[in-house]
Amino acid sequence: MDTNYLFNVSRSLVDSTQGKWHRYLYHRIDWSLPLVCIKGARGIGKTTIMLQRAKEVNNSGGKAIYVSLDNIRFTGNSLLELVDYHYQHGGTHIFIDEVHRYMNDNWAQEIKNIYDSYPGYHVAFTGSSLLKIYQSVADLSRRCITYYLQGLSFREYLDMIGACHIAPINLEDALLRHDESASGILRQVKPLEHFGTYLQHGYYPFFNQLKNSYREALRQIINAIIETDIPATINIERGTIFKLRQLLGIIAGMTPYTPNITRLAELLNSTRQHVTNLLAALDQAALTGSLFNGRNVMQQLAKPVKVYLENTNLLYALTDDISVGNLRETFFANQLRVGHKLTFSGNGDFLIDGRYTIEVGGKDKSFKQIKDIPDSFLAIDDVETTLGNKVPLWLFGFLY
Repeated sequence: MDTNYLFNVSRSLVDSTQGKWHRYLYHRIDWSLPLVCIKGARGIGKTTIMLQRAKEVNNSGGKAIYVSLDNIRFTGNSLLELVDYHYQHGGTHIFIDEVHRYMNDNWAQEIKNIYDSYPGYHVAFTGSSLLKIYQSVADLSRRCITYYLQGLSFREYLDMIGACHIAPINLEDALLRHDESASGILRQVKPLEHFGTYLQHGYYPFFNQLKNSYREALRQIINAIIETDIPATINIERGTIFKLRQLLGIIAGMTPYTPNITRLAELLNSTRQHVTNLLAALDQAALTGSLFNGRNVMQQLAKPVKVYLENTNLLYALTDDISVGNLRETFFANQLRVGHKLTFSGNGDFLIDGRYTIEVGGKDKSFKQIKDIPDSFLAIDDVETTLGNKVPLWLFGFLY
């Protein structure tokens, strides 16, 4: 094993990582645990979190190493051998990036062996949003705490560009105390000045590095997820990759899409069950976000009521024909996925946590559709402040 190369790469990456600005998830992770998993889509910032924590460990007297299993120089090497060497030389933490890239299919068993054999040693690893640790032979779910990282919230985006530094608000602050919450934010920043830009290219943290080629970079990420990540974690045939691409194209052109499974099966020359599986794969890959009827368990297991693209940036990357209504609903659904259960209400557009009914619209949106429903609210676009049960749409971007 070329330990010198691996340690030199780790040292270079960790030392050059900035540690002042952190994603929302960083301080929610219990880093004292011996085994932590961070899942999320490509380009979302998992690597940065790992490097920042490794730097913090080293600065606090620990001895951390970072290794990416996507590095071709690691091919053929053993995680167990690396950890054994590191541990014997005083190592305390290992941060393993892109664990699903490990050439050895027994990655879960090796991590379990590390967990069992090296007392006091800490392992944190990242993987695709598709990663199913509970289905692994070693069943890491009983030992590992898994966290899911989503893209930048509107609040994080504003912080990242230096427009303002504001702590997250909770859902009740947004719904029941929105006048006070919005006023505090407006003293620091004019959200509508930045909102449109965020919807187009503010969700993925690399936006400030690829300003002129951001959408093309997103398209490449989409291709990599469909062609590499999904096949690496789900056993599918090569022809299914083409069907996934077809299905995503259909959804992008019609979102929010109300799926007709029979019709989709005909279009894709496939079966109803296969189409349902494809829709689930796109959801798991964080390319789409399906909305299910939340009235009972059986309805949740059925086909989705609506299918959105996972975030608004994907909309701009995949289609030129975007309706403002679709854009608003996609933003709302995306921001509420962190920490809340989102289902189809049957009356308004969304039901949050089985309690709050939300209808999303523009300035002229009325309560007609939800007027007799308790705990119902309008999320109104293109306004700074609102009154009563009308809430500025942008404010929901401050929930994480």
